[in-house]
Amino acid sequence: MDDKIRQNLVDAGCDQAFIDEFEGLCDCAQFCRLKARRRELLDSIHAEQKKLDCLDYLIYQYRIDPNTK
Repeated sequence: MDDKIRQNLVDAGCDQAFIDEFEGLCDCAQFCRLKARRRELLDSIHAEQKKLDCLDYLIYQYRIDPNTK
């Protein structure tokens, strides 16, 4: 595998198991695996965003009514 591709996978947060799996795939399967990993990361971002939204709502509630319990 090209060093630039390996480094890009590392920079993208892929662990060694992912990199080893990726390296053993054909080009088409690599593309599909990258798309799947992207989808996984995006799902985790959305889950974290939902948590932020919940906290933002509570912060908003405290701003309009400091006695919120």
